[in-house]
Amino acid sequence: MNKIEVLAPIKSIVHRSENPDFVHIFSPGICVLPSGRIIVTLDTCDRRDDSKRGYIYISDDKGESFRLVGEFPFFHARPFVAGNSVYILGHYGELRIIRSDDEGETWSEYSTLADGTWHQAPGNVVYANGNVYLIMEKTTENIPCWPVSVLAPVLMRAKVTDDLLDPASWTYASEMNYKRSIEADKCHYFGVPYYPLTVDGATHLTEDKQRIYWPAGWLESSVVQITDPKHFWYDEKGHTFHILMRTNSGGTNIAALLKVTENDDGTMTTSFQNAPSGEPLVFLPFPGGQMKFYILYDDKTELYWLLSTQSTDSMTRPECLPEDRYDLPNNERNRLVLHFSKNCIDWCFAGLVDKGETTKESRHYASMAISGDDLYIVSRSGDKDTQSAHNTNLITFHEVKNFRDLVY
Repeated sequence: MNKIEVLAPIKSIVHRSENPDFVHIFSPGICVLPSGRIIVTLDTCDRRDDSKRGYIYISDDKGESFRLVGEFPFFHARPFVAGNSVYILGHYGELRIIRSDDEGETWSEYSTLADGTWHQAPGNVVYANGNVYLIMEKTTENIPCWPVSVLAPVLMRAKVTDDLLDPASWTYASEMNYKRSIEADKCHYFGVPYYPLTVDGATHLTEDKQRIYWPAGWLESSVVQITDPKHFWYDEKGHTFHILMRTNSGGTNIAALLKVTENDDGTMTTSFQNAPSGEPLVFLPFPGGQMKFYILYDDKTELYWLLSTQSTDSMTRPECLPEDRYDLPNNERNRLVLHFSKNCIDWCFAGLVDKGETTKESRHYASMAISGDDLYIVSRSGDKDTQSAHNTNLITFHEVKNFRDLVY
């Protein structure tokens, strides 16, 4: 039997930490302009003072090399095109956005779109009805731990021709968080949560208290619109969107699902998607749903493409993990894989994008964009110098040539 080949080994390094023990690199985002120029965003965190900085890189040679063109004062950012401009949206507690009108060479001062405490690793965007749609997540209450149980994925909408630096250009959907929405007694037959938990605190799974399970929740969302008239979820008016979310269940390959409906008055309502039986369809089998994933719709193939993290040994007991293995068994991060689907439910394996030599050398938290016949990918990666599988020292660029040939 032939060993599976890697589809897209590292083509170039966008950014490398000069001090990987303390300065870690996160949140790669990517967009491709009509001219073919690639814009990549990322952020760094210096653990010595917890300072965070965002960076903007440009490539005009199809990712062979990148040049730094700017910085921005927020993180978890994504670049996207709207009208004749390029925007970068992220947060520093509050939502912040900047704009370029010269293909990314220069950038505006940031504008604050909304107050509050926001979150969301770089996600996708959907263009429909003359609008751009994307997800940011809002922290709905304060709890003394990782707040995934109280994050509400909020669908945001703006006309592509408007000034998106103007807060008035944006409409926000209603909010649902996991803690207030999920009835735990209805999850028994799905094994959610996988480990015992407390409502607002840590569950220590090993005697040394180094392996911790936080309350169940959802985060790092993607938005999709169903375009197939035969699909159960199809809306012929084009005003329904679906949110697929990484699920912090303690297990693997489970995503959570919500839907958003645009109302006649322009407001947007978030709710559960019901199965044909009428039962709420909240949890879905989903390859890599335990980790941040990225979904991209391709008009040519009419397929959804999924970039996610493959888990191989989530059934290892926490106390049996090697010391250099990050976090819990389901938190393996060194295999980046690609799938495709015609309906966002049934996913076909397309290939192994790239993998680290060890579990410490991550390929994860990736974003992607289509350029002609090729798929461009930026990954939060690590090499032998990385501090951990989570606290990585590289942002790497990968290219899947003729990616549509992977369809079977």
